[in-house]
Amino acid sequence: MILTRLTLVAGLLAATTAYAHETSGQHGGRVTDAGKFHVELVAKGDTVDVFVSDEGQKPVPAAGFKGTAILVVDGKPARVSLEPADGNRLTGKAAMALGASPKGAVQLTGPDGATASGKFN
Repeated sequence: MILTRLTLVAGLLAATTAYAHETSGQHGGRVTDAGKFHVELVAKGDTVDVFVSDEGQKPVPAAGFKGTAILVVDGKPARVSLEPADGNRLTGKAAMALGASPKGAVQLTGPDGATASGKFN
């Protein structure tokens, strides 16, 4: 019985660490996993900035990436097209103000055609 409980607890802990997690980013946004990348979502007014870094937190150049942020605003989805900007930043404009911490997801397509997504709660 004790061995079964220990196995269950170990399995739950392993599963928890395998799921994406949100942390604070260096640009004042929230960071989550998106495939082999980390993405930081920063929303200010109607502007959405997404910063891409690798697993070691090193910036990944945004050139060649494209993306979409699908964020919930007043209970409705708002799609924001993201285009490469300077450095590791993709940016886009929403049709309305988003608030500082919108919920939703960011979908990226890398220069190699591979796709990844990250969820923000």
